[in-house]
Amino acid sequence: MTESERGPRERMVFSAAQLIRRRGVAGAGMRDVVAHAHAPRGSLQHYFPGGKEQLVNEAVRWAGRYAARRVPRFMAGMTERTPSGLLAAMAGQWTQEYAREGFAGGCPVAAATVACADSVESTREAAAGAFGEWTGAVRGALVEMGVPDARAEGLAVVMVSAVEGAVVVARAERDVRALEAVVRELGPVLDAAVERRDRRHP
Repeated sequence: MTESERGPRERMVFSAAQLIRRRGVAGAGMRDVVAHAHAPRGSLQHYFPGGKEQLVNEAVRWAGRYAARRVPRFMAGMTERTPSGLLAAMAGQWTQEYAREGFAGGCPVAAATVACADSVESTREAAAGAFGEWTGAVRGALVEMGVPDARAEGLAVVMVSAVEGAVVVARAERDVRALEAVVRELGPVLDAAVERRDRRHP
């Protein structure tokens, strides 16, 4: 869905996610969201009667769905489908963004978790669900590529956690070396988890 195809509500959720990932939850004011979304004044009260907490939670859930939907797109763009290739694509979206736009942006789910996990239970639950949706998509891709069920869940958690951590380090250092190191060091471990087809189907 393009921005022109989004209604006011969808635009505000999207805008909240974009502002949270650049400014954090505290820096994403309600008026800023309305302005960023080019939404009518008064629309926040109409669409989000739960106020900022509801809007933040929906932005977090949107981000989880977005990350999960990117996984099959990454898979579709791979000439040879490998776990290391998927990890490289996951990290690559960030290295490309940082090369293009600088290091201003991060993950809105991580930002909301840091800001609200200890104080707003609904946001903590939304963040946990978002990470779960993303991890689930990665897990499904790993199984599709031949990683046994018993390992796919844990490796999916490792992949998501590694990328998220590397994004934080990259923003702090203003350098993508953490993202590159994750791909370089973790990729062979992931590929080694794939069962050979002749062993799976003797």
